[in-house]
Order: sequence, then structure tokens, then C-alpha cells
Amino acid sequence: QVQLIESGGGLVQAGDSLRLSCAASGRLFSSYRMGWFRQAPGKERELVAAITTGGITNYADSVKGRFTISRDNAKNTVYLQMNSLKPEDTAVYTCAAAAVPLPRYDYWGQGTQVTVSS
Repeated sequence: QVQLIESGGGLVQAGDSLRLSCAASGRLFSSYRMGWFRQAPGKERELVAAITTGGITNYADSVKGRFTISRDNAKNTVYLQMNSLKPEDTAVYTCAAAAVPLPRYDYWGQGTQVTVSS
């Protein structure tokens, strides 16, 4: 059982940076694969970035080179550093946790809004 709470979203201009945080409650955080998803109006939810328990990362092509996912198991927190933000990055960003070795994400946060103006 994991509870996730996102923070760090906001309104920024194109080219700016934001760091999202996802704080997890639960004492087995280090045993979960973590991911950041986003959903924009009229668009399907997509996986933006994921990080395994061993620190291996994967990114959507649209954010490669700009976004970095990381985790601090001691703080039960996963981060998404977003640089060079574009208007098309505007979405609700949600973190999720998957119990290893299952591929599905079973736990979801409430989401935080990121809006990038042009």
C-alpha cells in the first residue's frame, strides 16, 4: 500500500524549468518502480518517465534530453526535473507506483497541474 502526493506544479513560461516531487507514504517505497504520467486536455494519458528500483530510467521521446526522473529512497520521494519547458508540456502530471516485478501501476497520486505559456 502506497499513498502518493505530488507537488511542484505551476504556471511558467516557455524555456523555464520546474521540479515536481512525489512524496510516498509506505515503508516499502524502495521496492516499487516509479513513473510520471501526464494528461493534457483532449489527449490520452502518457508515460513521461519511469525509474526502476535500481535506478534505470526510461523517457518518452518527446521529453528526452529535457526531463530527468530521479528517486531518493531515504526520503520516499521521486522527482521529475523539467527543463526547457514547452507549451506542449502543459498537462496534469501524476506519479504512480508499480510493485516489482509487475508491469502495472497500482498506486496513483492526485496529480499536479503544469501550465507552460508561450
